[in-house]
Amino acid sequence: IEELKKTHGAISEFVNPKYTDSTKTAFKSSTRLECMMQDYPKTLPPTAKVGFTVMDTWLAYAPVKNNPEDAAKVPKGNPFHSATSGEMAIYRANSLILRKAGAQIYDPVISTFNGQEVEVWPRITWSPRWGLTLKDVKQKVNGNSSVSQRSVLVINGQNVIIDGLSLDGALIVNSVDEAEIKVTGHIENKGCPIRHIDYKDTLEKEETRIRGFKFEKVEQLEVNYTEPGKHRLSS
Repeated sequence: IEELKKTHGAISEFVNPKYTDSTKTAFKSSTRLECMMQDYPKTLPPTAKVGFTVMDTWLAYAPVKNNPEDAAKVPKGNPFHSATSGEMAIYRANSLILRKAGAQIYDPVISTFNGQEVEVWPRITWSPRWGLTLKDVKQKVNGNSSVSQRSVLVINGQNVIIDGLSLDGALIVNSVDEAEIKVTGHIENKGCPIRHIDYKDTLEKEETRIRGFKFEKVEQLEVNYTEPGKHRLSS
């Protein structure tokens, strides 16, 4: 509060021009003024205690700022920072979190979308209500659970317990917060294969074209629990 009263939230700005190439003779877009949040400590007095937390990139950093054409020009080994890489980074992070929680998550395959070579992990997502921290996730993943590389797992519920689940396909679990669902056993179906989409394909929606792919919902198991109480989903 004291710092806000002094600075009114203002951070030093700098000019950040974007050029079309290394000759720096033409602008790619309008030059803008920018400020960085990491410059905030510079506004503090010398007596202030300033610390920072270091995390692996896969856990916390997946910006989406490059269009498909520009992303394809990024030198090999550097991050694409595109819609494609950003979404795949989420699947990778969730897969690795489940691994750390004790589940067997199959290794990714390498695939290319709009000229971008990326790792394709199981498509795993969950709502914040299910798990905000690794501790939360560990409390809800038990037994010898596994998810194959081609699988899709979507958890939309607070009290969904993964206990000895073997998933090879697509599973979507929706539940109210008052319901507790134990998911177990072997679940297999044809799933939702990924279909490549070219960013120049005007027959597709723009959000699909910049993404570079779409899911073909061939076969999936979707369950909805709308009543409180304990439930069990098994093969």
